[in-house]
Amino acid sequence: MKIVNIYTDGACRGNPGKGGWGAVLEYGGRSKEIYGGDFSTTNNKMELKAVIEALRLLTEPCKVTLTTDSKYVIQGITEWISGWKKNNWKNSSKQDVKNKDLWIELDNCIEGHNIDWQWVKGHSGHEGNERADELANKGIDAL
Repeated sequence: MKIVNIYTDGACRGNPGKGGWGAVLEYGGRSKEIYGGDFSTTNNKMELKAVIEALRLLTEPCKVTLTTDSKYVIQGITEWISGWKKNNWKNSSKQDVKNKDLWIELDNCIEGHNIDWQWVKGHSGHEGNERADELANKGIDAL
């Protein structure tokens, strides 16, 4: 399996408001940067979108270390998602999971990959996270 490092971040100016997402993918000594945005969104949606868009670029099963500053993404994918799936994408209050469409999309994107989910404190000087943050803001600026 190829070994890929991915750094993701989402940003929002107003919540909801204009939002952006960014990701850096590193493989074999090379780096690829991607970003995008949405005129009306939330920070959590942009955090999820960054991860989804990065994983979509992988064309074969990979060993991935995915680093994000989003506890929402980390807890959702490592702790909450199995219960949501068992309960037909309902939360403990029997309501639809927020951002259900994106969680389903992410669940499909992780299939076949071996992913090590890493959380890093945002704006703490972590090089990959800082660059992903810059890209997320670039995504907003490009709207």
